[in-house]
Amino acid sequence: MNVKAELLTENSSHLRLNDVNIESEKIRAIMINEIVPIDSDDDFYGRPDSAYMSTTIPLFRKAGIEVNSIQDILNLGIYITNAVKTPKSGYSVSKDSIEESLPYLEKELELFTNLQVVMLMGDVAKKAFNMISKKATKKNAVPSMSTYKLRNTEIFYKEIRIIPSYIMTGQNILIEKSKFQMASEDITLMYRLINES
Repeated sequence: MNVKAELLTENSSHLRLNDVNIESEKIRAIMINEIVPIDSDDDFYGRPDSAYMSTTIPLFRKAGIEVNSIQDILNLGIYITNAVKTPKSGYSVSKDSIEESLPYLEKELELFTNLQVVMLMGDVAKKAFNMISKKATKKNAVPSMSTYKLRNTEIFYKEIRIIPSYIMTGQNILIEKSKFQMASEDITLMYRLINES
């Protein structure tokens, strides 16, 4: 299955959808990053040495999971995507850009029928996921409090474990050692959960 082909509509040509072939039934975890980069080559499915993979691979290795590429991560049953499918134009991510991408993120999540864990990598991912959950259940899946306070809370949405974590891309993750450490611990937990069953 090609993710982009599944999500493409006549209104989505300006959105950056993941052009990647995957066996959707093998995916047991999804990591939702905040936003696509300005240059598509820097995205998870861009160049092998893309900016996004330059922070993602060290996170997985810190979690004790030896990976060298996005394909290695997919082979583990983990799919990575971005909540917002258009690059940001200003300093922060606008609510409008989250809302514009939301139907595509929602449809993307529905492609994976064996999903056990969703990791929300940063506040934008958390906000987008809550918008999806509010539409379906009239309430937020993730409580509105700091990620740090939520880390030891078991959160479920439709029997899927939700793990709020920290943004996984950009220089900030490498600079902020405590967040890097906590994000890698969250990845360790996700990996353990999808391999227990």
